[in-house]
Amino acid sequence: MLICEKKLWTPDNSFLLEYRARAQTGEIVIGQELSIELDNLAVDMKDDRYIYNRDDAMLRMDFMEHCVRLTKSPFYNQPMVLMLWQKALIEALYSFKMAQQSRERGMWIDRFKKLLLLIARKNTKSETSSALALSELITGNEGADIVASSNDDNQASIVYDAIDTMRQLIDPDDLDTKRNQRFILHKGNNSKIFKLSDRTRNKEGRNIDFAIVDETHEMKENIIGKSIEQSQSLKDNPKFINISTEGFVPDGYLDEELAKARAVISQEDPDDIAAERLLPWLYTQDSELEVWNGDRQNRLWMKSNPTLGMVKKWEYLEEQVATARKSKADRMFVLSKDFNIKQNEAESWLNLEDYHYESVYDLEDFRGCVCLGAVDLAETTDLCAAKILMMKPDDKTKYIYQHYWIPESKLEDSNDWNAGARYKEWASEKLLTITEGNDVDLAVIADWFYQLYKDFEIRLWKCGYDQKFSKDWIARMGKYSWEKANGDDGDLILIQQNAQTLSNAMKLCEADFRHQIINYNENAVDRWCLGNAGIKVDDIGQCLCVKMEMARRIDGAVVLIILYEMYRRYRTDFRQITEKR
Repeated sequence: MLICEKKLWTPDNSFLLEYRARAQTGEIVIGQELSIELDNLAVDMKDDRYIYNRDDAMLRMDFMEHCVRLTKSPFYNQPMVLMLWQKALIEALYSFKMAQQSRERGMWIDRFKKLLLLIARKNTKSETSSALALSELITGNEGADIVASSNDDNQASIVYDAIDTMRQLIDPDDLDTKRNQRFILHKGNNSKIFKLSDRTRNKEGRNIDFAIVDETHEMKENIIGKSIEQSQSLKDNPKFINISTEGFVPDGYLDEELAKARAVISQEDPDDIAAERLLPWLYTQDSELEVWNGDRQNRLWMKSNPTLGMVKKWEYLEEQVATARKSKADRMFVLSKDFNIKQNEAESWLNLEDYHYESVYDLEDFRGCVCLGAVDLAETTDLCAAKILMMKPDDKTKYIYQHYWIPESKLEDSNDWNAGARYKEWASEKLLTITEGNDVDLAVIADWFYQLYKDFEIRLWKCGYDQKFSKDWIARMGKYSWEKANGDDGDLILIQQNAQTLSNAMKLCEADFRHQIINYNENAVDRWCLGNAGIKVDDIGQCLCVKMEMARRIDGAVVLIILYEMYRRYRTDFRQITEKR
């Protein structure tokens, strides 16, 4: 028999209200978005539309604290001790019951079908959700299908493998549970846990009770989410738990879900049935200034990091913020991943003051030196660039000499002109060569390196290039005895233009600009390209130079980063050669 009694809830008998009360006194620091939602939930506890019953929540928390053991160092195999924020979240998710529907059907009907947990990295989101999924396997409905999901199988495996490790620590001899190649099975109730991702075939036609979808910030479209939601349509109390940090995908699935969550928090449409069944739990900063002004004393970083000082280390976050102050790529990554502050897919790589400073030299001073080189061999109608890097003994400065080529067909390009290109002016200053026709004969770029040797006895030691459009250039370089070879033994070194290859070089180049130890002779074309260059950061913190706008050329910035990758690879030998000069 279903007993729908009303009870007076206070911070003494509700983890949710205790969490709210301690946040209101400042003992716990949370952001405005979560604070408003806690206020909304406190009001809803008194609403006649709902019955607040903690039995389901307490059953799961009791299992998690008395049975589940943790899976990661330095807490491996230790009992799970739930923090107050975890208890408040689980209580809210399971305790709100739909009063009328529960009475009519003679069973508890949960209010919340969906949870969106936005929380910074290293705050136990995977461990918490894994333990909750295991509690569903053991204490939940018989014959339930439980899913660990993400955008790919490897990411889905993080939660799935954590669940299995917890299971093995509880049931090492597989007496009550077992794992096979397809799923984890509870032998007593025939419930099972399996993985599902965007790459899984036959995502439709499933019958899912409980789903954890991890790292949704990487998803551009709501394919896996919609498939899971549709599979839950026949369930009385389905649970769809979306756990993520912020990311870099513009207008992606997470952005859509966050818009819905924030509409719930602000109560834009109180009559929206779907909004009523969504629980938003967002750990966010109230402004970016809190990141740079935060410390252990004012504890502002805890707004996006609820485990700070308990699980996540203050020292770690202090180091991350210090690093973020020095590097644009690290700044974007840390703001997104450690503070849940959404970053654009790409933003300007360098500030004006980073590269706009007085610094010139006379090429004659480097007569007879050895240099590193790099080229950006553009397609037919694009800008081509070549650079060399020279150094002096006992001098950290990298001296850059460069030249550009453009086909004459591009001189009247209005888009380039409007973007700041002054090709004729730069040609008159001998910074750029205008070639006849519609394309650049890439062989002339090889001639430029040889001309440096003829005019200044500057000897090219090794030169980096990208695979694209390189055939003619490599052939001409071979005539000058600069040979392509496998490995590092050749003179011409293939440098792939991707984040994995160029990320560290880009960060080193940025750091040297900020310390003003790059002397590019105030080259006007360089300045234009550097001002056009954007930076794109991926989900593991690697960066790549990209265009901010299609019409704005970045070839000079790209070839500089390739040149820096050459320096990074061969700096020890190159510095030794330089010191002997």
